[in-house]
This record gives sequence, structure tokens and C-alpha cells, in this order.
Amino acid sequence: MTVARSLSLFVLAALAEIGGAWLVWQGWREHRGVLWIAGGIIALGCYGFVATFQPDPHFGRILAAYGGIFVAGSLAWGMVVDRFRPDRWDLIGAGICLVGVAVIMYVPRR
Repeated sequence: MTVARSLSLFVLAALAEIGGAWLVWQGWREHRGVLWIAGGIIALGCYGFVATFQPDPHFGRILAAYGGIFVAGSLAWGMVVDRFRPDRWDLIGAGICLVGVAVIMYVPRR
């Protein structure tokens, strides 16, 4: 599997998880209703399957690497959807997380 395909799977997983959590948030905290919550639950379930398409057989490694994608993706989601403006420390932290993703997933191993 190419790095590009693997990264695409991580992005798809992030959209499903972050989007699902956002839908639940909107349904409950913003009182938009049970259909929003149901949509969020479905999206969160989809997230669980997307990770299974990564080539590495180790669940812990995939989930650990995805954590870095989740951090950066959450900030990006907030910027686009909620007009959140991260400060430089948010961006530095997200960058560190993405370096961690690269090390965990894509450094050659024996």
C-alpha cells in the first residue's frame, strides 16, 4: 500500500470520527435533535471500519498514529466549520503530532 493511500485512509477516518462527534455535539449540546445524534453515531461506526483497511496488522500502531491525524484534523475541522482560530501553540502541537504519525507509520522497519 502506498503512503498516499494510507494517508487518504487516515483522512477518511478523521472525517468520519470528527464529523460524527460534531454531529452528536450538535444534536445534544445545540439541541438540534435525535437525527443529528443518530447521524453522528453512524459516522462514528464508519470510522471504526475505515482503520481496518490500513496495511499494518497492529491495532495499537494504527490507532496511535491516527491520534496524530485526529489532533490536526480536529483543529482543521474547527477552523472550517466553527471558525475557530488556532494559535501558534495549537499549530506547533499539531505539527509535532503529524511528525509522530510519520515516524510511527512510515519509518522503514525490518
